[in-house]
Amino acid sequence: MLRRAGRARRVWLAAVAVAGLVAATAGVASAAVRGVSGGVEVAAGVFDVRDYGATGNGSTNDTPAINRAITAANNAGGGTVQFPSGRYRAGSSIHLKSNVTIQLDSGSVVLGATSGYDPPEPNPNSQYQDYGHSHFHNAMFWGDRLTNIGFVGSGTLDGDNHLITGNPSSGQADKIISITRCENLTLNGITLRQGGHFAILINGCNHVTSDHLNIQTASDRDGWNIINTQNVTITNLTAAGNDDALAFKSDWALGEKFFNGHVTVTDAHLSAGCCNALMFGSETCGDFADYNFDRITITGAGKSGLGLVSMDGANIYDVHYRNITMSGVKSPIMQKIGTRKRCGNSPGVGTIHDITYDNITGTGIGPFSPTIWGAGASNHVSNVTFTNVNLTVPGGSGTMSTGVPSNDPNNYNPNSIGTRPAYGWYIHYADHIQFRDSSVHFRSSDGRPAVIANNGSALTFDTFGFDRGSSSPADLIFQSVTGYCVRNSGSPRITSTGSSASCPNPGSDFSLAVTPTGQTVPAGGTATYTVQTAALGGTPGDVTLSASGLPSGATAAFSPNPVPAGGSSTLTVTTAAGTPDGTSALTVTGTAAGVTHTAGTSLTVGTGGGELSISGLSVADTANAADWSVQSNLRVGSVQYGDRTFTLTSVPAALTGAQWIRTANDSKAAAANPLARFTISRSATVAVAVDTRIGRRSWMDASWTDSGTSIRNNEGTPRTFQVFTRTFAAGQVALGPNGSTGSSMYMIAAY
Repeated sequence: MLRRAGRARRVWLAAVAVAGLVAATAGVASAAVRGVSGGVEVAAGVFDVRDYGATGNGSTNDTPAINRAITAANNAGGGTVQFPSGRYRAGSSIHLKSNVTIQLDSGSVVLGATSGYDPPEPNPNSQYQDYGHSHFHNAMFWGDRLTNIGFVGSGTLDGDNHLITGNPSSGQADKIISITRCENLTLNGITLRQGGHFAILINGCNHVTSDHLNIQTASDRDGWNIINTQNVTITNLTAAGNDDALAFKSDWALGEKFFNGHVTVTDAHLSAGCCNALMFGSETCGDFADYNFDRITITGAGKSGLGLVSMDGANIYDVHYRNITMSGVKSPIMQKIGTRKRCGNSPGVGTIHDITYDNITGTGIGPFSPTIWGAGASNHVSNVTFTNVNLTVPGGSGTMSTGVPSNDPNNYNPNSIGTRPAYGWYIHYADHIQFRDSSVHFRSSDGRPAVIANNGSALTFDTFGFDRGSSSPADLIFQSVTGYCVRNSGSPRITSTGSSASCPNPGSDFSLAVTPTGQTVPAGGTATYTVQTAALGGTPGDVTLSASGLPSGATAAFSPNPVPAGGSSTLTVTTAAGTPDGTSALTVTGTAAGVTHTAGTSLTVGTGGGELSISGLSVADTANAADWSVQSNLRVGSVQYGDRTFTLTSVPAALTGAQWIRTANDSKAAAANPLARFTISRSATVAVAVDTRIGRRSWMDASWTDSGTSIRNNEGTPRTFQVFTRTFAAGQVALGPNGSTGSSMYMIAAY
């Protein structure tokens, strides 16, 4: 537990009387200092919620006191808001702010309520995902555009059977923690119970860490949804959900396509009553890459134990499952490419490739066979390897037609595909699928084959174990498969139609890798990658390379090509001036000795790359316009105004280093609307920091968000400026007036 530096801290003494709330302050926050990203230092004082009026009696609405403590910590530059042992009723929404950690001491419980929560904010993109995914403010705790935040300790956040699993009515909440567009989030040690629709919903975050988090939502719905997020490390997670326990998604709730990836999950225990234990999707607008799951135990899933679907155009690749044990799952492993395309950018059909499963043991309870399902002739699943994957399924079915079952391409669930005609693996529209030292067995004799594969190529079953039903027509059936290989697998009965057998030399193989995992360039720029090969055995010879997934107008070249196995090649991707903004999943394919491997990386053009610039500044306040100017590298020490010498003493981490506009303090009373116009070179977040004495300006509609952060200066009486943000497309931005003589002029930044 963090302790006070001595007893010095900010104290807010509060009591409720008939006349209302009486408060006084004494002391200052502790002077301990901690570092945060971007080189900004913030105070690490401890702010006890009881000192701000919280009762902890389980019935009084303690939210106002909690929000005061959070605001005090934020205004001090950061700190820890402490909940000593007690039962704190959150009768309304708790507003998270940057540089504030929520610490739940042993014996502390924050309880939900039946009503009183913030209304759901308007979302023009709500048609692309369900209600719960579209709205974030109707939660016990919520925050947007935050940096350096956390929940730590050993206490509990408990919805107390009051949070809603469906669409909430006015004043109701449907989630415990709801955070959007965050940077540096920590979730350690705490327990979450009865979360309504979600115990935790995060969207658009970067750098998330979690250790020993305990989620218990088996009586309601989802455990933790991680959406549009990258750079995540999760260790020692326990998540028991009724809906999905742990899900990685990419929806359109924030109105743009995100890259998702660089995720590691280790030592987790997951279960899902009705649905999926460890899931990708169903919302899959952005691409996913570089996911590693290791030492996972799954003890129940009403749908998939390990589910991975691309329904909305996502390219999902470089995903690795290792050392996983499953029991009580209705569908042990499922991969599917669908064609729902439920995103705002008119997506195409996605891909799934370069997925590995190593040391997986699964016991299914049926009725769904393990499945790999591509979307069609042009949209195959590819390059999936199973090593030491051993599944046991119920069996017990009779003989049936071996034709392709029905499929709903807009549905991601295991039941979207009709009864599979194989008791074990059903593989449809897939290439380069390998099973090594793996097996599939049934508990009751089954009249279906162990494997049926159709419309694919290069399928290998090497040292593959299976059971044979007394009435089954065959053990493995191949339908329109080019280059299937079954070896070291006993004496299987194989039936092939329109197919050919081909086993590459088992001694010749190679590996393929691409670094870095992503590059960012402006349109017209060039990105380079290193393609590294390695000989795994035999004499694979030269590896011939190709690249796919390039954005419009881009070209790719390898040097050298081919490259000897064991050597490296440089991939150069050149974009055109007209190449559209966005992130593309690139696939590098290598072929040698009859063996093909692929590796993935990404290329971001424009929006995520290129320097942001501000130009064309025009100010309607002609008397003071000469004192306005465009500046770079906003930081502590920057001179705030063109007509004053005040400097900044505190700048949020999100704004540090940003492009900004130095305004004139004498423009504070100007009434022209718009007061200022300027042009941004690419899509960006524009921040306007307004003197807290006047707050949000009347021209700031609902599209402007209170970031929960602030800027401070060194006036004779230092002033604090509340930061409001809004995302603008590339082009002209127009801002209204400050419109007050009783304040200082606002500031402008873009990032």
